[in-house]
Amino acid sequence: MSGHLLTVVIFLPLLGVLGLVLAGRQITDAGARWISLLVTLVVFGVSLAVLGRFETADAGYQLVEQASWVPAIGLQYLVGVDGISLWLVLLTTFLFPISVLASWTVTTEIRRYMIAMLVLETAVLGSFLALDLILFFIFFEAMLVPMYLLIGGWGGERRVYAALKFFLYTMAGSAFLLVAIIFLYAKAGGATFDLRTLTDTAATLPVETARWLFLAFFVAFAVKVPVFPLHTWLPDAHTEAPTAGSVLLAAVLLKVGAYGLIRFNMALFPEASKHFATPVMVLAVIGIVYGAVCAIGQRDVKRLVAYSSVSHLGFVVLGLFAFTQQSVSGGVLQMVNHGLATGALFLLVGMIYDRTHTRRLDELGGLASVMPWLLGFFLFAVFASAGLPGLNGFVGEFLVIVGTFAISHWLGAVASIAVVLGAIYLLWSYQRVAYGSVHDEHRGLTDVSAREVAVIVPVLALLLVFGVYPRLLTDSIDPATARVIEHVAPDHATTVVTGVEVADPGGGG
Repeated sequence: MSGHLLTVVIFLPLLGVLGLVLAGRQITDAGARWISLLVTLVVFGVSLAVLGRFETADAGYQLVEQASWVPAIGLQYLVGVDGISLWLVLLTTFLFPISVLASWTVTTEIRRYMIAMLVLETAVLGSFLALDLILFFIFFEAMLVPMYLLIGGWGGERRVYAALKFFLYTMAGSAFLLVAIIFLYAKAGGATFDLRTLTDTAATLPVETARWLFLAFFVAFAVKVPVFPLHTWLPDAHTEAPTAGSVLLAAVLLKVGAYGLIRFNMALFPEASKHFATPVMVLAVIGIVYGAVCAIGQRDVKRLVAYSSVSHLGFVVLGLFAFTQQSVSGGVLQMVNHGLATGALFLLVGMIYDRTHTRRLDELGGLASVMPWLLGFFLFAVFASAGLPGLNGFVGEFLVIVGTFAISHWLGAVASIAVVLGAIYLLWSYQRVAYGSVHDEHRGLTDVSAREVAVIVPVLALLLVFGVYPRLLTDSIDPATARVIEHVAPDHATTVVTGVEVADPGGGG
Protein backbone atom coordinates (compact mmCIF):
# COMPACT_ATOMS: atom_id res chain seq x y z
CA MET A 1 0.00 0.00 0.00
CA SER A 2 2.90 2.39 0.71
CA GLY A 3 3.57 2.87 -3.00
CA HIS A 4 -0.05 3.73 -3.77
CA LEU A 5 -1.08 5.84 -0.81
CA LEU A 6 -2.93 8.44 -2.86
CA THR A 7 -4.92 5.81 -4.74
CA VAL A 8 -5.88 4.15 -1.47
CA VAL A 9 -6.96 7.51 -0.01
CA ILE A 10 -9.11 8.30 -3.05
CA PHE A 11 -10.82 4.97 -3.61
CA LEU A 12 -11.04 3.38 -0.17
CA PRO A 13 -14.45 5.01 0.49
CA LEU A 14 -15.78 3.14 -2.55
CA LEU A 15 -14.99 -0.14 -0.79
CA GLY A 16 -17.37 1.02 1.90
CA VAL A 17 -19.93 1.79 -0.79
CA LEU A 18 -19.47 -1.69 -2.24
CA GLY A 19 -20.03 -3.26 1.17
CA LEU A 20 -23.20 -1.25 1.76
CA VAL A 21 -24.52 -2.06 -1.72
CA LEU A 22 -23.83 -5.79 -1.43
CA ALA A 23 -25.37 -5.92 2.03
CA GLY A 24 -28.57 -4.44 0.64
CA ARG A 25 -31.49 -4.04 2.98
CA GLN A 26 -30.18 -6.84 5.18
CA ILE A 27 -27.86 -4.40 6.93
CA THR A 28 -29.33 -2.50 9.87
CA ASP A 29 -29.27 1.28 10.14
CA ALA A 30 -26.75 1.01 12.96
CA GLY A 31 -24.57 -1.26 10.84
CA ALA A 32 -24.58 1.20 7.94
CA ARG A 33 -23.58 4.01 10.27
CA TRP A 34 -20.73 2.08 11.89
CA ILE A 35 -19.36 0.76 8.59
CA SER A 36 -19.30 4.28 7.15
CA LEU A 37 -17.64 5.69 10.25
CA LEU A 38 -15.00 2.95 10.25
CA VAL A 39 -14.21 3.45 6.55
CA THR A 40 -13.85 7.22 6.88
CA LEU A 41 -11.63 6.82 9.94
CA VAL A 42 -9.37 4.41 8.03
CA VAL A 43 -9.18 6.90 5.14
CA PHE A 44 -8.16 9.58 7.62
CA GLY A 45 -5.47 7.26 8.98
CA VAL A 46 -4.08 6.66 5.47
CA SER A 47 -4.06 10.41 4.82
CA LEU A 48 -1.93 10.83 7.94
CA ALA A 49 0.51 8.38 6.35
CA VAL A 50 0.58 10.69 3.31
CA LEU A 51 1.43 13.57 5.65
CA GLY A 52 4.17 11.48 7.24
CA ARG A 53 5.80 10.82 3.86
CA PHE A 54 5.46 14.40 2.62
CA GLU A 55 8.71 16.36 2.26
CA THR A 56 7.93 19.83 3.60
CA ALA A 57 10.70 21.66 1.73
CA ASP A 58 9.79 20.17 -1.66
CA ALA A 59 7.65 22.61 -3.67
CA GLY A 60 6.78 20.13 -6.44
CA TYR A 61 4.34 17.24 -6.73
CA GLN A 62 5.08 14.27 -4.50
CA LEU A 63 3.91 10.65 -4.24
CA VAL A 64 2.97 10.85 -7.92
CA GLU A 65 1.16 7.79 -9.29
CA GLN A 66 0.80 7.40 -13.04
CA ALA A 67 -0.77 4.74 -15.23
CA SER A 68 -2.06 4.70 -18.78
CA TRP A 69 -5.86 4.64 -18.86
CA VAL A 70 -7.02 5.24 -22.43
CA PRO A 71 -3.74 5.42 -24.38
CA ALA A 72 -5.49 6.06 -27.71
CA ILE A 73 -6.37 9.58 -26.59
CA GLY A 74 -3.57 10.12 -24.07
CA LEU A 75 -5.87 9.82 -21.04
CA GLN A 76 -4.09 8.57 -17.95
CA TYR A 77 -4.60 8.03 -14.27
CA LEU A 78 -2.29 10.66 -12.79
CA VAL A 79 -2.41 11.84 -9.18
CA GLY A 80 0.01 13.73 -6.96
CA VAL A 81 0.11 15.99 -3.93
CA ASP A 82 1.91 19.23 -3.10
CA GLY A 83 1.85 21.72 -0.23
CA ILE A 84 -1.36 23.30 -1.52
CA SER A 85 -3.42 20.13 -1.90
CA LEU A 86 -1.95 18.31 1.13
CA TRP A 87 -3.89 20.15 3.80
CA LEU A 88 -7.08 20.21 1.75
CA VAL A 89 -6.88 16.42 1.55
CA LEU A 90 -6.33 16.20 5.31
CA LEU A 91 -9.18 18.65 5.94
CA THR A 92 -11.45 16.42 3.85
CA THR A 93 -10.46 13.13 5.46
CA PHE A 94 -10.73 14.71 8.93
CA LEU A 95 -14.21 16.16 8.44
CA PHE A 96 -15.85 13.16 6.80
CA PRO A 97 -15.82 10.90 9.90
CA ILE A 98 -16.93 13.94 11.91
CA SER A 99 -19.83 14.42 9.48
CA VAL A 100 -20.76 10.75 9.52
CA LEU A 101 -20.85 10.80 13.32
CA ALA A 102 -22.93 14.00 13.21
CA SER A 103 -25.39 12.19 10.93
CA TRP A 104 -26.42 9.73 13.68
CA THR A 105 -29.65 11.74 13.95
CA VAL A 106 -30.65 10.99 10.33
CA THR A 107 -33.44 8.43 10.53
CA THR A 108 -34.57 7.73 6.94
CA GLU A 109 -32.81 5.69 4.23
CA ILE A 110 -29.60 5.49 6.27
CA ARG A 111 -27.85 3.10 3.88
CA ARG A 112 -28.44 5.32 0.86
CA TYR A 113 -27.43 8.38 2.84
CA MET A 114 -24.10 6.82 3.81
CA ILE A 115 -23.49 5.62 0.24
CA ALA A 116 -23.89 9.22 -0.95
CA MET A 117 -21.47 10.41 1.74
CA LEU A 118 -18.78 7.89 0.81
CA VAL A 119 -19.08 8.55 -2.94
CA LEU A 120 -18.79 12.28 -2.20
CA GLU A 121 -15.56 11.69 -0.26
CA THR A 122 -13.97 9.86 -3.18
CA ALA A 123 -15.02 12.61 -5.61
CA VAL A 124 -13.63 15.41 -3.43
CA LEU A 125 -10.32 13.66 -2.74
CA GLY A 126 -9.91 12.83 -6.42
CA SER A 127 -10.45 16.48 -7.32
CA PHE A 128 -7.71 17.60 -4.96
CA LEU A 129 -5.19 15.00 -6.17
CA ALA A 130 -5.81 14.62 -9.94
CA LEU A 131 -3.10 16.01 -12.23
CA ASP A 132 -4.75 14.85 -15.45
CA LEU A 133 -7.34 17.42 -16.57
CA ILE A 134 -9.98 14.95 -17.71
CA LEU A 135 -9.50 12.89 -14.57
CA PHE A 136 -9.96 16.08 -12.56
CA PHE A 137 -13.08 16.94 -14.57
CA ILE A 138 -14.58 13.50 -13.88
CA PHE A 139 -14.07 13.88 -10.14
CA PHE A 140 -15.19 17.53 -10.29
CA GLU A 141 -18.48 16.53 -11.89
CA ALA A 142 -18.89 13.43 -9.73
CA MET A 143 -19.23 15.66 -6.67
CA LEU A 144 -22.50 17.06 -7.97
CA VAL A 145 -24.54 13.86 -7.83
CA PRO A 146 -24.05 12.80 -4.17
CA MET A 147 -24.38 16.40 -2.93
CA TYR A 148 -27.53 16.83 -5.02
CA LEU A 149 -28.93 13.66 -3.45
CA LEU A 150 -27.96 14.72 0.09
CA ILE A 151 -29.67 18.09 -0.28
CA GLY A 152 -32.69 16.85 -2.26
CA GLY A 153 -33.22 13.66 -0.25
CA TRP A 154 -32.54 14.70 3.35
CA GLY A 155 -32.80 18.48 3.30
CA GLY A 156 -35.39 20.98 4.50
CA GLU A 157 -38.76 22.02 3.14
CA ARG A 158 -37.37 23.66 -0.03
CA ARG A 159 -34.76 20.98 -0.58
CA VAL A 160 -35.70 20.11 -4.16
CA TYR A 161 -35.49 23.74 -5.27
CA ALA A 162 -32.13 24.21 -3.51
CA ALA A 163 -30.72 20.95 -4.91
CA LEU A 164 -31.74 21.79 -8.48
CA LYS A 165 -30.33 25.30 -8.19
CA PHE A 166 -27.04 23.93 -6.89
CA PHE A 167 -26.87 21.32 -9.65
CA LEU A 168 -27.76 23.66 -12.53
CA TYR A 169 -25.41 26.45 -11.47
CA THR A 170 -22.40 24.19 -11.06
CA MET A 171 -23.18 22.13 -14.17
CA ALA A 172 -23.43 25.30 -16.27
CA GLY A 173 -20.04 26.45 -15.03
CA SER A 174 -18.54 23.05 -15.75
CA ALA A 175 -19.54 23.31 -19.44
CA PHE A 176 -17.04 26.15 -19.86
CA LEU A 177 -14.36 24.07 -18.16
CA LEU A 178 -14.85 21.07 -20.44
CA VAL A 179 -14.67 23.18 -23.61
CA ALA A 180 -11.45 24.83 -22.42
CA ILE A 181 -9.86 21.48 -21.53
CA ILE A 182 -10.67 20.01 -24.95
CA PHE A 183 -9.27 23.11 -26.66
CA LEU A 184 -5.99 22.80 -24.75
CA TYR A 185 -5.86 19.10 -25.55
CA ALA A 186 -6.24 19.86 -29.26
CA LYS A 187 -3.49 22.47 -29.09
CA ALA A 188 -1.23 19.83 -27.50
CA GLY A 189 -1.69 17.70 -30.59
CA GLY A 190 -4.26 15.39 -29.00
CA ALA A 191 -1.48 13.69 -27.04
CA THR A 192 -2.14 14.24 -23.33
CA PHE A 193 -4.27 15.80 -20.61
CA ASP A 194 -1.29 15.93 -18.22
CA LEU A 195 -1.36 19.27 -16.39
CA ARG A 196 2.43 19.46 -16.37
CA THR A 197 2.65 19.06 -20.13
CA LEU A 198 -0.30 21.32 -20.89
CA THR A 199 1.35 24.08 -18.86
CA ASP A 200 4.06 24.19 -21.53
CA THR A 201 1.44 24.03 -24.30
CA ALA A 202 -0.53 26.91 -22.80
CA ALA A 203 2.64 29.02 -22.71
CA THR A 204 2.78 28.93 -26.52
CA LEU A 205 -0.79 30.17 -27.03
CA PRO A 206 -1.52 33.69 -28.29
CA VAL A 207 -2.18 36.11 -25.45
CA GLU A 208 -5.84 36.69 -26.38
CA THR A 209 -6.51 32.96 -26.65
CA ALA A 210 -4.96 32.30 -23.25
CA ARG A 211 -7.10 35.03 -21.72
CA TRP A 212 -10.32 33.57 -23.11
CA LEU A 213 -9.33 30.14 -21.80
CA PHE A 214 -8.54 31.66 -18.42
CA LEU A 215 -12.07 33.08 -18.30
CA ALA A 216 -13.58 29.69 -19.19
CA PHE A 217 -11.71 28.00 -16.33
CA PHE A 218 -12.47 30.95 -14.04
CA VAL A 219 -16.24 30.81 -14.56
CA ALA A 220 -16.33 27.11 -13.64
CA PHE A 221 -14.35 27.62 -10.45
CA ALA A 222 -15.93 30.97 -9.56
CA VAL A 223 -19.36 29.33 -9.46
CA LYS A 224 -18.02 26.67 -7.11
CA VAL A 225 -16.23 29.09 -4.71
CA PRO A 226 -18.62 31.05 -5.17
CA VAL A 227 -17.39 34.46 -6.33
CA PHE A 228 -19.83 37.39 -6.39
CA PRO A 229 -22.20 37.62 -8.33
CA LEU A 230 -22.31 33.84 -8.96
CA HIS A 231 -23.08 33.08 -5.33
CA THR A 232 -26.87 33.03 -5.24
CA TRP A 233 -27.17 29.22 -5.16
CA LEU A 234 -25.10 28.92 -1.98
CA PRO A 235 -27.40 30.34 0.75
CA ASP A 236 -30.30 28.16 -0.46
CA ALA A 237 -28.13 25.03 -0.64
CA HIS A 238 -26.71 25.62 2.83
CA THR A 239 -30.06 26.43 4.39
CA GLU A 240 -31.85 23.38 3.03
CA ALA A 241 -29.02 20.82 3.29
CA PRO A 242 -28.85 18.41 6.24
CA THR A 243 -26.25 19.32 8.86
CA ALA A 244 -23.50 17.10 7.44
CA GLY A 245 -24.28 18.35 3.93
CA SER A 246 -23.84 21.97 5.04
CA VAL A 247 -20.57 21.11 6.81
CA LEU A 248 -19.09 19.35 3.79
CA LEU A 249 -20.39 21.90 1.31
CA ALA A 250 -18.79 24.79 3.21
CA ALA A 251 -15.68 23.02 4.38
CA VAL A 252 -14.54 21.05 1.32
CA LEU A 253 -16.71 21.42 -1.79
CA LEU A 254 -16.32 25.20 -1.99
CA LYS A 255 -12.57 24.76 -1.57
CA VAL A 256 -12.43 22.74 -4.80
CA GLY A 257 -13.32 25.96 -6.63
CA ALA A 258 -10.60 27.99 -4.91
CA TYR A 259 -8.16 25.12 -5.38
CA GLY A 260 -8.97 25.07 -9.11
CA LEU A 261 -8.08 28.75 -9.40
CA ILE A 262 -4.59 28.26 -8.00
CA ARG A 263 -3.93 24.81 -9.45
CA PHE A 264 -5.21 25.33 -13.02
CA ASN A 265 -5.88 29.00 -13.79
CA MET A 266 -2.56 30.20 -12.43
CA ALA A 267 -0.51 27.23 -13.62
CA LEU A 268 -1.85 27.25 -17.18
CA PHE A 269 -2.40 30.97 -17.76
CA PRO A 270 0.05 33.05 -15.72
CA GLU A 271 -0.13 36.13 -17.97
CA ALA A 272 -3.92 36.07 -18.01
CA SER A 273 -4.01 35.54 -14.23
CA LYS A 274 -1.99 38.69 -13.77
CA HIS A 275 -3.98 40.56 -16.43
CA PHE A 276 -7.33 39.82 -14.73
CA ALA A 277 -6.00 40.08 -11.16
CA THR A 278 -7.45 43.53 -10.43
CA PRO A 279 -11.04 42.84 -11.57
CA VAL A 280 -10.98 39.48 -9.75
CA MET A 281 -9.76 41.15 -6.55
CA VAL A 282 -12.47 43.81 -6.89
CA LEU A 283 -15.13 41.07 -7.21
CA ALA A 284 -13.60 39.34 -4.19
CA VAL A 285 -13.76 42.50 -2.07
CA ILE A 286 -17.36 43.14 -3.16
CA GLY A 287 -18.20 39.57 -2.12
CA ILE A 288 -16.42 40.04 1.22
CA VAL A 289 -18.43 43.13 2.14
CA TYR A 290 -21.68 42.01 0.48
CA GLY A 291 -21.64 38.63 2.25
CA ALA A 292 -21.02 40.31 5.61
CA VAL A 293 -23.79 42.89 5.11
CA CYS A 294 -26.26 40.19 4.02
CA ALA A 295 -25.33 38.10 7.06
CA ILE A 296 -26.23 41.00 9.35
CA GLY A 297 -29.72 41.07 7.86
CA GLN A 298 -30.50 37.35 8.30
CA ARG A 299 -33.00 35.99 10.80
CA ASP A 300 -32.23 32.32 10.11
CA VAL A 301 -28.98 31.46 11.90
CA LYS A 302 -28.04 28.82 9.32
CA ARG A 303 -28.55 31.26 6.45
CA LEU A 304 -26.44 33.77 8.39
CA VAL A 305 -23.54 31.29 8.51
CA ALA A 306 -24.06 30.62 4.79
CA TYR A 307 -23.62 34.28 3.91
CA SER A 308 -20.58 34.41 6.18
CA SER A 309 -19.07 31.75 3.89
CA VAL A 310 -19.54 34.07 0.90
CA SER A 311 -17.63 36.73 2.81
CA HIS A 312 -14.85 34.46 4.09
CA LEU A 313 -14.29 32.79 0.72
CA GLY A 314 -13.86 36.25 -0.74
CA PHE A 315 -10.76 36.57 1.42
CA VAL A 316 -9.41 33.38 -0.15
CA VAL A 317 -9.87 34.66 -3.71
CA LEU A 318 -8.48 38.08 -2.79
CA GLY A 319 -5.37 36.52 -1.30
CA LEU A 320 -4.76 34.22 -4.26
CA PHE A 321 -4.90 37.03 -6.82
CA ALA A 322 -2.83 39.57 -4.86
CA PHE A 323 0.20 37.43 -5.77
CA THR A 324 2.31 38.24 -2.72
CA GLN A 325 3.80 35.47 -0.64
CA GLN A 326 1.82 36.22 2.48
CA SER A 327 -1.46 36.78 0.62
CA VAL A 328 -1.30 33.55 -1.39
CA SER A 329 -0.14 31.50 1.61
CA GLY A 330 -2.83 33.23 3.66
CA GLY A 331 -5.43 32.37 1.03
CA VAL A 332 -4.51 28.66 1.11
CA LEU A 333 -4.36 28.75 4.91
CA GLN A 334 -7.76 30.42 4.98
CA MET A 335 -9.22 27.55 2.93
CA VAL A 336 -8.33 25.14 5.72
CA ASN A 337 -9.21 27.50 8.55
CA HIS A 338 -12.57 28.44 7.08
CA GLY A 339 -13.39 24.78 6.59
CA LEU A 340 -12.81 24.07 10.27
CA ALA A 341 -14.44 27.19 11.73
CA THR A 342 -17.51 27.26 9.50
CA GLY A 343 -17.83 23.49 9.72
CA ALA A 344 -17.92 23.84 13.51
CA LEU A 345 -20.62 26.52 13.28
CA PHE A 346 -22.82 24.36 11.05
CA LEU A 347 -22.36 21.38 13.37
CA LEU A 348 -23.40 23.44 16.37
CA VAL A 349 -26.34 25.06 14.58
CA GLY A 350 -27.46 21.53 13.66
CA MET A 351 -27.25 20.43 17.30
CA ILE A 352 -29.35 23.41 18.38
CA TYR A 353 -31.92 22.73 15.65
CA ASP A 354 -32.17 19.06 16.63
CA ARG A 355 -33.33 20.22 20.07
CA THR A 356 -35.39 23.34 19.32
CA HIS A 357 -36.64 22.50 15.79
CA THR A 358 -36.12 26.12 14.76
CA ARG A 359 -33.28 28.22 13.39
CA ARG A 360 -35.04 31.58 13.60
CA LEU A 361 -33.23 33.99 15.88
CA ASP A 362 -36.51 35.50 17.13
CA GLU A 363 -37.65 32.04 18.27
CA LEU A 364 -34.46 31.28 20.18
CA GLY A 365 -32.99 32.89 23.27
CA GLY A 366 -31.68 32.15 26.74
CA LEU A 367 -30.19 28.83 25.67
CA ALA A 368 -26.93 29.44 27.54
CA SER A 369 -28.76 28.88 30.81
CA VAL A 370 -30.30 25.64 29.51
CA MET A 371 -27.36 24.19 27.53
CA PRO A 372 -24.20 25.90 28.88
CA TRP A 373 -21.71 23.48 27.33
CA LEU A 374 -23.30 23.56 23.88
CA LEU A 375 -23.47 27.36 23.86
CA GLY A 376 -19.92 27.54 25.20
CA PHE A 377 -18.73 25.48 22.25
CA PHE A 378 -20.78 27.74 19.98
CA LEU A 379 -19.09 30.85 21.40
CA PHE A 380 -15.66 29.31 20.83
CA ALA A 381 -16.51 28.67 17.16
CA VAL A 382 -17.93 32.21 16.83
CA PHE A 383 -14.67 33.69 18.13
CA ALA A 384 -12.65 31.59 15.67
CA SER A 385 -14.83 32.57 12.71
CA ALA A 386 -14.70 36.23 13.75
CA GLY A 387 -10.89 36.14 13.63
CA LEU A 388 -10.03 36.43 17.32
CA PRO A 389 -6.21 36.41 17.73
CA GLY A 390 -5.03 33.07 19.06
CA LEU A 391 -7.62 31.13 17.06
CA ASN A 392 -7.21 29.92 13.51
CA GLY A 393 -9.51 32.43 11.79
CA PHE A 394 -7.16 35.30 12.61
CA VAL A 395 -4.02 34.02 10.90
CA GLY A 396 -5.32 33.50 7.38
CA GLU A 397 -7.30 36.74 7.18
CA PHE A 398 -4.38 38.71 8.64
CA LEU A 399 -1.95 37.36 6.04
CA VAL A 400 -4.41 38.04 3.21
CA ILE A 401 -5.04 41.63 4.32
CA VAL A 402 -1.35 42.41 4.88
CA GLY A 403 -0.42 40.84 1.53
CA THR A 404 -3.18 42.78 -0.24
CA PHE A 405 -2.04 46.06 1.30
CA ALA A 406 1.32 45.50 -0.42
CA ILE A 407 -0.51 45.61 -3.76
CA SER A 408 -3.42 47.97 -3.10
CA HIS A 409 -4.03 49.97 0.04
CA TRP A 410 -7.64 50.60 -0.99
CA LEU A 411 -8.57 46.96 -1.51
CA GLY A 412 -6.82 45.97 1.72
CA ALA A 413 -8.63 48.68 3.66
CA VAL A 414 -12.08 47.81 2.30
CA ALA A 415 -11.51 44.10 2.99
CA SER A 416 -10.57 44.99 6.57
CA ILE A 417 -14.03 46.47 7.08
CA ALA A 418 -15.54 43.01 6.74
CA VAL A 419 -13.56 41.83 9.77
CA VAL A 420 -15.50 44.33 11.87
CA LEU A 421 -18.77 43.40 10.17
CA GLY A 422 -18.00 39.72 10.81
CA ALA A 423 -17.65 40.37 14.53
CA ILE A 424 -20.95 42.25 14.47
CA TYR A 425 -23.11 39.58 12.85
CA LEU A 426 -21.48 36.65 14.63
CA LEU A 427 -21.63 38.15 18.12
CA TRP A 428 -25.11 39.54 17.50
CA SER A 429 -26.40 36.14 16.45
CA TYR A 430 -24.78 34.50 19.48
CA GLN A 431 -26.36 37.07 21.78
CA ARG A 432 -29.82 36.36 20.31
CA VAL A 433 -29.37 32.60 20.73
CA ALA A 434 -27.65 32.48 24.12
CA TYR A 435 -29.14 35.31 26.17
CA GLY A 436 -32.53 36.79 26.91
CA SER A 437 -35.70 35.02 28.02
CA VAL A 438 -35.95 31.28 27.61
CA HIS A 439 -39.00 30.10 25.69
CA ASP A 440 -41.13 27.75 27.76
CA GLU A 441 -40.77 24.90 25.26
CA HIS A 442 -36.96 25.12 25.55
CA ARG A 443 -36.63 24.88 29.33
CA GLY A 444 -36.26 21.11 29.45
CA LEU A 445 -33.68 20.75 26.65
CA THR A 446 -30.66 18.55 27.25
CA ASP A 447 -27.05 19.67 26.95
CA VAL A 448 -24.47 18.01 24.67
CA SER A 449 -24.30 14.22 24.59
CA ALA A 450 -21.11 12.15 24.59
CA ARG A 451 -21.48 11.58 20.83
CA GLU A 452 -21.80 15.31 20.20
CA VAL A 453 -18.72 15.99 22.31
CA ALA A 454 -16.83 13.47 20.14
CA VAL A 455 -18.11 15.34 17.06
CA ILE A 456 -17.28 18.91 18.02
CA VAL A 457 -14.30 18.82 20.39
CA PRO A 458 -11.72 17.61 17.81
CA VAL A 459 -12.74 20.44 15.47
CA LEU A 460 -12.55 23.06 18.22
CA ALA A 461 -9.16 21.70 19.30
CA LEU A 462 -7.77 22.31 15.80
CA LEU A 463 -9.19 25.85 15.83
CA LEU A 464 -6.91 26.50 18.79
CA VAL A 465 -3.87 24.51 17.62
CA PHE A 466 -3.75 26.10 14.16
CA GLY A 467 -4.35 29.53 15.69
CA VAL A 468 -1.50 29.24 18.16
CA TYR A 469 0.93 27.43 15.84
CA PRO A 470 0.05 28.06 12.16
CA ARG A 471 3.52 26.92 11.08
CA LEU A 472 2.21 23.37 11.25
CA LEU A 473 0.51 24.30 7.97
CA THR A 474 2.59 27.12 6.53
CA ASP A 475 5.89 25.20 6.56
CA SER A 476 4.52 22.97 3.79
CA ILE A 477 2.25 25.57 2.16
CA ASP A 478 4.92 28.27 1.67
CA PRO A 479 7.24 26.42 -0.76
CA ALA A 480 4.31 25.51 -3.02
CA THR A 481 2.83 29.01 -3.01
CA ALA A 482 6.27 30.54 -3.62
CA ARG A 483 6.49 28.37 -6.72
CA VAL A 484 3.11 29.67 -7.92
CA ILE A 485 4.14 33.29 -7.40
CA GLU A 486 7.44 32.73 -9.21
CA HIS A 487 5.43 31.32 -12.13
CA VAL A 488 2.80 34.09 -12.27
CA ALA A 489 4.44 37.21 -10.82
CA PRO A 490 8.21 36.71 -10.47
CA ASP A 491 8.68 40.47 -10.02
CA HIS A 492 7.20 40.32 -6.50
CA ALA A 493 10.22 40.28 -4.19
CA THR A 494 10.09 38.26 -0.97
CA THR A 495 11.66 38.45 2.44
CA VAL A 496 11.37 36.20 5.49
CA VAL A 497 9.67 37.23 8.72
CA THR A 498 9.31 34.83 11.69
CA GLY A 499 9.75 31.85 9.44
CA VAL A 500 6.95 32.74 7.03
CA GLU A 501 7.88 34.21 3.66
CA VAL A 502 6.21 37.56 3.06
CA ALA A 503 6.22 40.03 0.19
CA ASP A 504 8.29 43.19 0.26
CA PRO A 505 5.68 45.93 0.73
CA GLY A 506 7.89 48.46 -0.96
CA GLY A 507 6.00 47.99 -4.20
CA GLY A 508 2.60 48.76 -2.70
CA GLY A 509 0.35 51.28 -4.36
